[in-house]
Amino acid sequence: MDYKYIEQLLERYWRCETTLEEERILRTFFSQKDVPVELISYKALFDCQLDNAQNEKLSDDFDNEILEIIGEPMPVKARKITLRHRMMPLFRAAAVVAITITLSNALQVAFRSETKEEMHRVAVQDKTEKHGPSVAKSDSIKTDSLRRTDTDAVTIK
Repeated sequence: MDYKYIEQLLERYWRCETTLEEERILRTFFSQKDVPVELISYKALFDCQLDNAQNEKLSDDFDNEILEIIGEPMPVKARKITLRHRMMPLFRAAAVVAITITLSNALQVAFRSETKEEMHRVAVQDKTEKHGPSVAKSDSIKTDSLRRTDTDAVTIK
């Protein structure tokens, strides 16, 4: 018989040019009982590889054992971060600003010494300055260019 193809595969195998499929062919060939005399010296090598490939399988906790040996912590698995989680710091900052503004306004009102009547008077003055004199005021009281009313002018004389 001609074993030229097997010899070519062996040559490629020694040069590390074989594919996994070709190596499987070599292991299958050398696992037979009838191997040519000139190739019998390679039988032990490929039989050993075949036995090791069948018997050795990694356990499920192989990674954990290796990491314990080298002393590195377990790798952290990636997790998905939603838009809500990304925006959470912004929400917290906005809440802090809102609380600060609310508290500062409450403290301003609490420490203000003006009475309700004064606050009402100031509010009415602000309205008249913005929208002009009310109809009732313009009918009953005349104002001059210095914004003094007739009643003020009478008391000054």
